Amino acid sequence: MYLKKLSVINFKNYNELEINFSAKINCFIGRNGVGKTNLLDAIYYLSMCKSYLNPIDIQNIKYDEDFFVIQGEYTRNENTEDIYCGLKRTKKKIFKRNKKEYEKLSDHIGLLPIVMISPLDNSLILEGSEERRRFMDSVISQYDKDYLDQLIRYNRALAQRNKLLKDFYQTRNFDLESLEIWDDQLIGLGEKIHSTRVKFVENLIPIFQDYYNRISENREKVDLIYDSQLYEGEFKDLLKNSIDRDRMLQYTTIGIHKDDLTLSLNGFPIKKAGSQGQQKTLLVSLKLAQFDFIKQISGLNPVLLLDDIFDKFDKQRVRQIIELVAEHHFGQIFITDTNQDRLEPILREIDIDHSLFIIESNGNVAISKVE
Repeated sequence: MYLKKLSVINFKNYNELEINFSAKINCFIGRNGVGKTNLLDAIYYLSMCKSYLNPIDIQNIKYDEDFFVIQGEYTRNENTEDIYCGLKRTKKKIFKRNKKEYEKLSDHIGLLPIVMISPLDNSLILEGSEERRRFMDSVISQYDKDYLDQLIRYNRALAQRNKLLKDFYQTRNFDLESLEIWDDQLIGLGEKIHSTRVKFVENLIPIFQDYYNRISENREKVDLIYDSQLYEGEFKDLLKNSIDRDRMLQYTTIGIHKDDLTLSLNGFPIKKAGSQGQQKTLLVSLKLAQFDFIKQISGLNPVLLLDDIFDKFDKQRVRQIIELVAEHHFGQIFITDTNQDRLEPILREIDIDHSLFIIESNGNVAISKVE
């Protein structure tokens, strides 16, 4: 699977643009702030129905314009897939596959698998558990539509239960039967989500460790640990035992919405024990493992987006990563960088088809393609 052509109108800093791509490696080169990452985000939109960078859709419309359009022409299993995304201010977002509009955006997720590695991924290390849950959910949702449906329904039930807890507190009136209606939904859905996450992490760990060892040349040992309250007992009993605390705090304190992933280096949390280079190597390894995992499940090579990932890496680690992603089992790759001289010599040496797109300060693109 690969993206043959991308067209955008009024998307972020671009008025109108159309680009044809190499089926292998495509590099967007330019100074910071010229719009390199915005092109990756447009590609991400076509797979995930949303921005990687800004979840508020209308803020991705170019300033002073009323709409944006993103279109992509893909080759998937030897078939052509035309994907359309359009948004007008005050209107709902429209997604079409081969001119047929989706009834639910979730029906599109997984058709065009994608993995993005970005400086924003630092939040997986530096921020709270919500970021790491979002990582698990975004990966699993690309190959398991039942999981995505379960997650949506769980979050709705959780919101209703939390609303009840607040109402009880304000009215000083507690109704256990009303609460148990939502408990039953949380239990059934939460146990399925937990089971899926357990299997996902177990399968991801060896792939992740292998990538880290290859990039770091076996200098350190990394690990992932799935932390969940559901390891402590039956979900039903945990909810029952937490009722008094939930009533006092006015929200649900037990459930899979509290799950976390511990990222460790040599047995210690990498947030405290790892250098910037080690943290970045862990994140790249985690995302490359995500790539392999989705590929194994879907049978398709996800599109791989590498956004400004080479800062803080020495020349050897840059080369290791480029050589890794240039291997046969990877598919189409998009890379952004500020330094053409850092990438082009490596790409020439490993002799792989690639295209260079020089992004100018006004949002125009000068194309220099090298076969």
